[in-house]
Amino acid sequence: QVQLVESGGGLVQAGGSLRLSCEASGHTFSTRTVGWFRQVSGKEREFVATISATARSTYYGDSVLGRFTISRDNAANTVILHMNRLKPEDTAVYYCAEDSRRGYITSPLDIEDYDIWGQGTQVTVSS
Repeated sequence: QVQLVESGGGLVQAGGSLRLSCEASGHTFSTRTVGWFRQVSGKEREFVATISATARSTYYGDSVLGRFTISRDNAANTVILHMNRLKPEDTAVYYCAEDSRRGYITSPLDIEDYDIWGQGTQVTVSS
């Protein structure tokens, strides 16, 4: 079964750090672009970061630029999101998603390009 599994969420104080992992199972996503998105209940899903298949290109949402870093280990079939200097407004369910048709980052970025999604992991940042 093709799926993405996120892990690493939890509760952290403002200013702290967390590391989220996204692991592919049932397939390899080494040739595909993978991104992270987040959603607060009642709001639209928000783009966080994305990384091309070769990791040569990355792109970040304005609200996380300079604080979050996306990376990937294709041998381990994993994409990582390092989150530093966390703020209460970073509280959300974080989802990883895969663009199964491309290995590059589209411009402008279109959430509809991401067609395989994980179940999400909760991140809560306390003030």
